[in-house]
Amino acid sequence: MLPNLSQRGGPGSALRMLLLAGLPVLLGACASFSKDGGIGPVQDAARQHLGQDLQRAKSPAEQSRLQQRVAELLAKELTADSAVQIALFNNPGLQAAFHDLGLAEADLVQAGRWPNPHFSFGKSRQGDEREIDRGLSFDLARLIAMPLSVQLEQRRFAAVQTGLTQQMLALAAETKKAFYAAVAAEQTLRYQRDVKAAADAGGELAQRLAQVGNFSKLEKMREQNLALEAKLGLVRAERAQLAARERLTRLLGLTGPIVPVASAASSAPAFTLPSRLPDLPQQLRQPQGLESQAFAQRLDVQAARLQAEATAKNLGLSQVTRFVNVLEFGLSNASSNEAPRKTGWEVSLELPLFDWSGARVAKAEALYMQSLQRAAQTGVEARSELREAFEAYRSSYEIARHYRDEMVPLAKQVSEENLLRYNGMFISVFELLADARVQIGTVNAAIEAQRDFWLAQADLDMALIGKPSLAQASPAATAATGAGAAPAH
Repeated sequence: MLPNLSQRGGPGSALRMLLLAGLPVLLGACASFSKDGGIGPVQDAARQHLGQDLQRAKSPAEQSRLQQRVAELLAKELTADSAVQIALFNNPGLQAAFHDLGLAEADLVQAGRWPNPHFSFGKSRQGDEREIDRGLSFDLARLIAMPLSVQLEQRRFAAVQTGLTQQMLALAAETKKAFYAAVAAEQTLRYQRDVKAAADAGGELAQRLAQVGNFSKLEKMREQNLALEAKLGLVRAERAQLAARERLTRLLGLTGPIVPVASAASSAPAFTLPSRLPDLPQQLRQPQGLESQAFAQRLDVQAARLQAEATAKNLGLSQVTRFVNVLEFGLSNASSNEAPRKTGWEVSLELPLFDWSGARVAKAEALYMQSLQRAAQTGVEARSELREAFEAYRSSYEIARHYRDEMVPLAKQVSEENLLRYNGMFISVFELLADARVQIGTVNAAIEAQRDFWLAQADLDMALIGKPSLAQASPAATAATGAGAAPAH
């Protein structure tokens, strides 16, 4: 039985004082779960930076709706934007990361809840005397530290939101790069087939001429070697095309055919890529203002800043509770069949005789200094990554434009001139075929340069809002480069 709280000067008076003192804390720390689970800022970032929708599937019905939207997007020819939208809807890793928000919000709500009181009940007997003890205690130390604990968890929750936003934007950037690499790989594969066709034609003609004695053995072997190189180049291009397509498949979160495919024997996920890369833009971005823009919105910089602030608050919490490790307020109520009821209250305090919490405070200070240095390192890396990304963007544009405006038109003119010379019987068919191989090699190089520009632009976009990968070409794209260059020898 609890004591009568209306008794003046008794335990009830002390409890009333405790409730009045803790009322502001109670009113200010009534934490509850948000309606959107904290995903709102992440969705805003997706709309602001990507122009895309972001949804979290909480139930099978919501998952089914997302799958339907993914199927509708896959039924059309993919673009860079539609590929990003599919990844945001369907990538399992991103969907799993959404649960980090739930964990962080649960910690925040828990920090804002009053600690549960402790009730004790005891019964003893001594001869004919029976005594019943009742106790009610409350952790005052946790109540005193509650405002600081709530602030700490709020900053941690904001850091999780920032980290999830960074992961979402990184997924979008990698999906764009995988899309451009896959389109370039398929475009290169088509040109590599042209290379093989030209080499096969030259090899067959050389074989026939050698049989009638109009071609030397050395010239025949040279043409056969070019045909073999072209065959190997086609194999490399096919492997590169498959690797690039599978990388895009993984980022899109696809495991198999979602929409009907033409060939039932094919187990590859069904999506259609455009036949060629987008054209180069007319003008480049200017570097003025990019650094200030990046530091205003780069999420890794914001996350490092939040982490430093959270660690600073944690240090303050450690200093406040340095000497008050255990502080409890309790009410006692004892009754006996041979004596009047006995009531009272008590406060228990841990005496710091052996452990003065110096190690805990020193640990908090070390963590704080560590977070400051990591924030500074993040700033150094952000500036460097932005400079590197912009230089790659600028140089890749110049290279791609050089191929588009000079190399490819020149190769075409040379080919047209050689065709005229062949028609006039000034050059042989083998010289004409050799020129065709060189022209196709130049076009392959132009495709790769154009691909590198779009990869560099994706890196620059990411460098303005987060940490870019700064990879000029994926492994598949690198293999495609080797496939395109081999036959040009």
